[in-house]
Amino acid sequence: MTSHRNDSTGVSDFLLNCFVKSPNWQLWLSLPLCLLFLLAMGANATLLITIRLEASLHEPMYYLLSLLSLLDMVLCLTVIPKVLAIFWFDLRSISFVACFVQMYIMNCFLAMESCTFMIMAYDRYVAICHPLRYPSIITDQFIAKVAIFILARNALLTLSVPILSARLHYCGRNVIENCICANMSVSSLSCDDVTINRLLQFAGGWTLLGSDLILIFLSYTLILRAVLRLKSEGAVVKALSTCGSHFILILFFSTILLVFVLTHVAKKKVSPDVPVLLNVLHHVIPAALNPIVYGVRTQEIKQGIQRLLKKGW
Repeated sequence: MTSHRNDSTGVSDFLLNCFVKSPNWQLWLSLPLCLLFLLAMGANATLLITIRLEASLHEPMYYLLSLLSLLDMVLCLTVIPKVLAIFWFDLRSISFVACFVQMYIMNCFLAMESCTFMIMAYDRYVAICHPLRYPSIITDQFIAKVAIFILARNALLTLSVPILSARLHYCGRNVIENCICANMSVSSLSCDDVTINRLLQFAGGWTLLGSDLILIFLSYTLILRAVLRLKSEGAVVKALSTCGSHFILILFFSTILLVFVLTHVAKKKVSPDVPVLLNVLHHVIPAALNPIVYGVRTQEIKQGIQRLLKKGW
């Protein structure tokens, strides 16, 4: 398929060429990817409905969890249906506008997720290190302000990357060697100098995600120090249990992201399809596992789901 040219950019659509070196990956990956997508949608929807209908879950911690579920669902819906359409129906074409909208949503909502994890770490820090002050600090008003901050910070600071990429001239080159419109995969097709674009992507990513991870690490360092000072073994177990689910979610999020970055750094030593695969999986695996971890490890959510199921029957 050939691209249609326009005067400003050189193309009006792109072709997503998944797994250039290993095209057979599409066959065996499509079914598990579809199942993960359905699991992510179903589990997050169940979690959102449970928190919405159960009055006992109308607390700041669960509002943050609801926000995380919404972000996961948007990321999944932005990426996975298009990837499955490529795998099953060879619908590789994506319009110029849709490509950069997808790029913006991925960058923005990934940064929002990272920021949400940081706020959740602060929530756990206050709950364990300052339990008596928790109700006065972590209020519904605090959560509303935090939600506005998460939206404003990431919506504005991630806007420049897709705008700069969209203003590049592509000289008729339109085949993206990726399953999604990742910034570096798209901008590498341009015949313009993309140095500023690459620097902005690097600086923005490490500023947003890096600062969030530093604050998360600081929060858990202070939490661990406070827990080790507790004399009661039962209190230690309870304190660690309240943080366990959140810590597991952060591991899911950061581990896949770290492996993705490392494979990009060592791209000469690994197949170019490996970072593409990791990039796709990063948008669905945490989304599928996050609500399950909280549902299994949080007694209040588990009981809320059971009550809703009984009402449904």
